[in-house]
Amino acid sequence: MHIGFLNPQGNFDSGNSHITKHPDFGGQLIYVKQVAIAIAQMGHKVDILTRQIIDREWPEFAQAIDTYPGVDNVRIIRLPAGSKEFLPKEFLWSHLVNDWVPNILKFYQQQGGLPDAMTAHYADGGLCGVLIEEQTGIPFTFTAHSLGAQKMDKLEVTPENLTEIDEQFQFRYRILAERLSMNRSAINITSTRQERFEQYSHQVYCGAVDVDNDNRFAVIPPGADFSIFGAKARSENEEATYQLIQERLARDIAEPRRDLPTIIASSRLEPKKNVLGLVQAFAMSSTLQERANLVLLTGGLDDPLREEASDDMTEEVLAPIREAVKENDLWGKISGFGLSDQSQESLAAAYRFMVKCRSVFALTALYEPFGLAPLEAAVAGLPVVATKNGGPSESLQQGNNEYGVLVDPEDPADIARGLERLLCDAQEWEYFAQAGQQRVLKMYTWESTAENYLTLLDSILSSPETRPRADLLPIYPYFRNPESQTDVSLEELSDLYFGTNQKVLSTSSP
Repeated sequence: MHIGFLNPQGNFDSGNSHITKHPDFGGQLIYVKQVAIAIAQMGHKVDILTRQIIDREWPEFAQAIDTYPGVDNVRIIRLPAGSKEFLPKEFLWSHLVNDWVPNILKFYQQQGGLPDAMTAHYADGGLCGVLIEEQTGIPFTFTAHSLGAQKMDKLEVTPENLTEIDEQFQFRYRILAERLSMNRSAINITSTRQERFEQYSHQVYCGAVDVDNDNRFAVIPPGADFSIFGAKARSENEEATYQLIQERLARDIAEPRRDLPTIIASSRLEPKKNVLGLVQAFAMSSTLQERANLVLLTGGLDDPLREEASDDMTEEVLAPIREAVKENDLWGKISGFGLSDQSQESLAAAYRFMVKCRSVFALTALYEPFGLAPLEAAVAGLPVVATKNGGPSESLQQGNNEYGVLVDPEDPADIARGLERLLCDAQEWEYFAQAGQQRVLKMYTWESTAENYLTLLDSILSSPETRPRADLLPIYPYFRNPESQTDVSLEELSDLYFGTNQKVLSTSSP
């Protein structure tokens, strides 16, 4: 089978560069790469289709075709879309329609044949799946990873601020692209049942897909890479990572405290990751401060608790954290730094280093669609405290069986209680370290993810769906010909999100 992965945002390269450098990168790149490689290792041909970037700041993304070292059957294919430089995903929409999709079809025409099927990722990839299917008949699956309606909820969008927020996030395109993608895909792939029934049932998607129709959904959880994150794995820079951590702890942590366990957090510095909530939990618990230090792994930032970040979004997250550190006199008990190469290998080495002093991994995101990071930490041997909102409630708990400690991310006292449970009881630490690790080893592998994708694609190709055309949403004029006269209005987005009787107020109004 020949499969194309449609993933225009972010980017991919043989060295896994910049995984945490930009919000468009991160976990979904790891997901696509690992599924693609696992499928290829089963003998299938895989193309990861992404956007070509010719930009001095991103030299890794300029080559038209790339591969992963030692991996057969996987190509990274970069095709132009709009201007050459890097563009955030929010501003790609017209370029995908005018350039990227035509360039994909032209590329395969020159190659002598199209893939058998496509898997589309995020709203922009989903839109491209819709357009390619309409022109070629090639079916596609849709993996949203996260949906725009939930982000609008978290941003507390109102009729009064909709105009301002949409200028930054371009929700009027994203929401309509998501509706089309989930409506026209052969099937929608979610990581958890909760994702299916909670996210896709939002009123914004009413009429696009029936969440109660099992024929329209498949739950396929992602996996952890044991060859990287396994407790017995070792990276080439293992000792260098250990040394870096020791140097940063010596810089930031008071000398008598350096042998204490660590509460370790590793996530992008975005408001929704709620790192501030973790810091507040640490600040309010004298027990935690007596028993552990707090370490924030912060991408490429070496000393973010003392130095301002260069971009506004990161600084928006860090400024209140610095204030909490100052107000609660946490100096000498907290450290923030980035790993030198920001690679998965270095992150895995950091987890293994932290296991030696009986540390705990914490993910206190307000909502986490799946939560691969805590599974990676667990397989390395760290017990996990994670948000109860989203995927961890399924991956780290089954019935009455606990594989991690779930907490309310909006309640710092509950976060503190969860951390104290592991740090104050050696038996609890041992139980959750072993239970979490065994849960991941048994249930969450990239091989099983790939097998599930292949089974699904085989079924789609062997029994093409024959849904009535009346069930399909029309493709919006803007997505056929993005011009000013076809542009999506804020009123249409407002009708979907608020209902039909809400008026959008411009932020420029007096």
